[in-house]
Amino acid sequence: MQPFGRHYVVVRPLFSEDSFAEQHERINRNRKTPRHHLKDCFTLRKLCLYCLHCSCDTNRAKNAALSLLPIIGWMKNYNIKEWLLGDIVSGISTGLVAVLQGLAFSLLASLPPGYGLYTAFFPAIIYFFLGTSRHLSVGAFPILSLMVGAVVTRLVPDGGPPANITGFEGLSMEQQRVLVASSVTFVMGAFQLIMGLLQVGFIVMYLSETLVSGFTTAAAVHILVSQLRFVLGLDFPGINGPLAIVYTLENVFREIANTNVADLVTSIVIMALVLIVKEINDRFKSKLPVPIPVEVIVTVIACGVSYAFNFEKRFNVVVVGEMVDGYESPIAPNLEVIKESAVEAFPMAIVGFAVAFSVAKVYSVKHDYTIDGNQELLAFGVSNIFGASFRSFAASTALSRTAIQESTGGKTQIAGVLSAMMVLIVIVAVGFLLEPLPRSVLGALVIVNLKGMLMQFRELPFLWKNDRTDFVTWVVTFLASIFLGLDLGLAVGLGAELLTVVCRTQFPRCSLLANITGTDIYRDRKDYSSIYEPDGIKIFKIPSPIFFANIDFFRDKLVQAVGFSPLKVLKKRSKALRKIRKMLCNGELEVSDRGLKLRQPSTDTSEDNNNSVEGLDQPIDFSGIPIQVNWNTELPANISVPPVNIHSLVLDFSAVSFLDISALKGLKATLKEFLRIEVDVYIVSCDVYIMEKLHQCSFFDDEIKTSIFYPTLHDAMLHILEMYPDQGELEKDIDINYEVIQRDSLTV
Repeated sequence: MQPFGRHYVVVRPLFSEDSFAEQHERINRNRKTPRHHLKDCFTLRKLCLYCLHCSCDTNRAKNAALSLLPIIGWMKNYNIKEWLLGDIVSGISTGLVAVLQGLAFSLLASLPPGYGLYTAFFPAIIYFFLGTSRHLSVGAFPILSLMVGAVVTRLVPDGGPPANITGFEGLSMEQQRVLVASSVTFVMGAFQLIMGLLQVGFIVMYLSETLVSGFTTAAAVHILVSQLRFVLGLDFPGINGPLAIVYTLENVFREIANTNVADLVTSIVIMALVLIVKEINDRFKSKLPVPIPVEVIVTVIACGVSYAFNFEKRFNVVVVGEMVDGYESPIAPNLEVIKESAVEAFPMAIVGFAVAFSVAKVYSVKHDYTIDGNQELLAFGVSNIFGASFRSFAASTALSRTAIQESTGGKTQIAGVLSAMMVLIVIVAVGFLLEPLPRSVLGALVIVNLKGMLMQFRELPFLWKNDRTDFVTWVVTFLASIFLGLDLGLAVGLGAELLTVVCRTQFPRCSLLANITGTDIYRDRKDYSSIYEPDGIKIFKIPSPIFFANIDFFRDKLVQAVGFSPLKVLKKRSKALRKIRKMLCNGELEVSDRGLKLRQPSTDTSEDNNNSVEGLDQPIDFSGIPIQVNWNTELPANISVPPVNIHSLVLDFSAVSFLDISALKGLKATLKEFLRIEVDVYIVSCDVYIMEKLHQCSFFDDEIKTSIFYPTLHDAMLHILEMYPDQGELEKDIDINYEVIQRDSLTV
């Protein structure tokens, strides 16, 4: 290649795939089979399990330890002088927020507020050792809390007897709910652990940003509606299941006359103050050393005012009440609860991991370190299993809490451990100070923290203008999650998302290409006016894989593009030859210098006496015909055959990434149909691995040869125009200066 200003000049032979293979030898590589990939996935985990009692070398043992305990990797490089102060400030700030969010999110899980503190402590300690993210703040997450609450209220409803489960005997409603929450958290952690061991961290890729946005927005609406009873001070049982949001709103409007004015005023004041201060934090974050901890400030004030004026007795305000005092003994999960909640626990495991991994990925890119999705699954799996044993509920991360941990100077998970220590102090020492806190304050704090998720509605106009398919995915996921519940809504959204992928590959936008005048570039003929289309040539492109679901669509679009059905033409020609052969035998036709001539009118008006269609789709048999039939001329005896106005068909496979067996058979049949009616077929830009598969599957035979494959579309076009020079001179029509130096050699 020779550069010349803004032009380039290439002198090379005209290649087909065969000639290219002759001149350029490929390196034969031994590629891994799926069995080898699966073996590699488990090699490291097996190494980790056996390295303690096997004769493995030092490096392998070291790699295994670093893989299972990422803390070893970053702790040995910990910069005390530069990082420790930032981690301390960040840990204290995050810990205060974690305490309040733990209390608030417990309400979403339909549990006593104190148990949210366990969720802010135990999982964070385990993640410190096993997690790969240095900035993730592990603890309660509102959407997971709401999903746990749905299971809790289903098995232990507010107004009615609990489910018939062995192990509930002798327990109070509060204890039963804690047992349900810890059991469903245990099975959720087990799912995450199993997925981590199976190395399926890639599963998060199937949850697109659009789907997650629609799902989290719907969850935010659910959370908002669920907190109305606390903000308004209403007393009615929580509802779960399909249409729960409708029934909850019905209860709210039915009971709205009983609104507790003290709760309502407190909530409005709290929300207004928090929103204003958060706006100040956002606007002046570059000037503030740390964000103003407005949640902590308003909580302290609310506790003091509530205690001083005795809100609980004077205004019938529901307060947090008795807090957990220290730590309770570990408990085992209930097997019957696990059976009842396994279906709900799986989407919890997916959602918890997907949200945490997405947030961790953002900060890992920002601070230039790597995270391991499979190790994250292991970390959260073990964290939730361990936490469930100590009565915590589902843990992931909260976006606002992680943002605080990073923005206040946190560099490593030392900040996460320090925030857990702050929670520990509240649990064992000062938790009683939060007992007079009105629950409406917690509800107001939850609602205020939904602002970011609710603002995702602003994405809809952009999606509508730029990608209607993603718009449909967002809306379907949102509506399904709103009306069917979060677990079913996620399943419906995932199904809708996969359906859009199937539709895009099953019904791709096929096109006919043409040459852009003066270039070797080929584009959709409908998009450009300065194009060159040689007569008798069609260039067809399918921009997707070809597989069992779209092979018929491919064939239909190809027939539509060329303007005729090759199979029908083939059958018509075969029938016509049968009739000509029969008329020659009967003396009704004779051969002249001008071709076939009708000697006498045919007395047989039927096209074929035996009316047999057998063999009509086989190669045309000219035996018994003394001359070559020209199908483009008028045939005698009113024999009619559909015209074929092309001599060459080029299939652009540059966007075809794979072929399955069904598509391979359909493609082979289609190519043979065109070849049998004397239309040359060429396939260009075919992936080398597809070529290998074609060879392996005996795609080539006496009719379909490897010579029809060309490395580029321009190579094939030059070859065709050389074979049919009467279609126009390339130099004149395409305005590309070329010359045939030798057979199949050119200069462009």
